[in-house]
Amino acid sequence: MRRYQTRSFGGYSKYKNNRVVTPYGEFDSGKEYNRFLVLLGMERSGKIKNLRRQVAYELIPVQRTAFRTERAVRYIADFVYDKDGSLVVEDVKGYKTPEYVIKRKLMLFVHGIEIREV
Repeated sequence: MRRYQTRSFGGYSKYKNNRVVTPYGEFDSGKEYNRFLVLLGMERSGKIKNLRRQVAYELIPVQRTAFRTERAVRYIADFVYDKDGSLVVEDVKGYKTPEYVIKRKLMLFVHGIEIREV
């Protein structure tokens, strides 16, 4: 039995996922929501601490020239939490886009953080 509503924004989504609306907010997919419920249970049992959603990391700062401004490049992690004294950054993936692969490598290079893919 599903405890959430799927939400369509007209037509098909790019990667065939359905946004879901739950009592905990909106999630990009049912898979992401289910992972959140697992992590929430782990936090309540004391296995992890400080669970956060949609945490942004700057990978490349704003670039300004005389002629234009380039926006900053950011990676938005699905979940961030503390486990056994170390920071864990998680991303729920159904499909790895080329853009994601580059951002994953930049996270390791710039911040020294390895993304855990679920």
